[in-house]
Amino acid sequence: MGLPKDVGVIDTMLGIPTREDRSDWYGFFRPLLRDKESLQAFEMPAQYMFKGVPDIGEHEDYIAWTVEQMDRFNIKQAMIGLDDRWSESALEAKQRFPERFFFDAPIDPNGGMEEVRRIKRLHKEHDIKAVSVFPSGTYPQVPIDHKYMFPIYAACVELDIPILMNVGVPGPRIPMAPQRVELLDEVCWFFPELKIVMRHGAEPWDDLAVKLMLKWPNLYYSTSAFAPRHLPKSIINFANTRGADKIIYAGYFPMGLSLDRIFSELEQLPLKDEVWPKFLRDNARRVFKLD
Repeated sequence: MGLPKDVGVIDTMLGIPTREDRSDWYGFFRPLLRDKESLQAFEMPAQYMFKGVPDIGEHEDYIAWTVEQMDRFNIKQAMIGLDDRWSESALEAKQRFPERFFFDAPIDPNGGMEEVRRIKRLHKEHDIKAVSVFPSGTYPQVPIDHKYMFPIYAACVELDIPILMNVGVPGPRIPMAPQRVELLDEVCWFFPELKIVMRHGAEPWDDLAVKLMLKWPNLYYSTSAFAPRHLPKSIINFANTRGADKIIYAGYFPMGLSLDRIFSELEQLPLKDEVWPKFLRDNARRVFKLD
């Protein structure tokens, strides 16, 4: 059957552009960058990995434009990042199109209990469906199994929301050690009620990521930041077999990939017919409690 046209897609990583320079999106980990190319030449810090970073262009209404792009590809809902200290566009998008957007809250575990309180406030005020962490991008860096992470994990268990976690070698030229996949093992063991969704590939440890998903029922994987043609074969095989309920669609628009490229390459993805609805919609709906 291939990519179905009758499944309303849930995209668990999408951004709403603004008039500001794209480089502003990555300012939070700029202190970690050292090489000249990353600091001066790149529009985005992992640009060497992405060909044809989308040209957003100028638009009168970026929110309406984003919804138009979603409609073109039958994306019914999208997860967008909410930091209420600066992301006014996310709040406006949710206000104008409440059925189309839901929030995750990017957080920094270096914030200690202030960050825990902020998570709880955002959940109460804006019904965030998850929090997200970029371990290698925190400053100072905080590994997945570091003690600073444990109050965040406990808050997510208390609120019954998942945590989205970047794993594997990061695209930006910053140290990878905080995102080694094996660090998830103890966290899954100590917090059996915590739902963890891996982001950004887990490479080169994708085989280990599959092994851990077989081991731990609370561990999932999203396809964020990967052009579909480059998704690890281990993940595709897992989705087609024992992992049909574990693999969740996520794009990377407009940060690094165009929707045209993502969906044209999805057409070639060798998923079984019965897996497509779970991958595109049902797994996200269940894990993020969108019903």
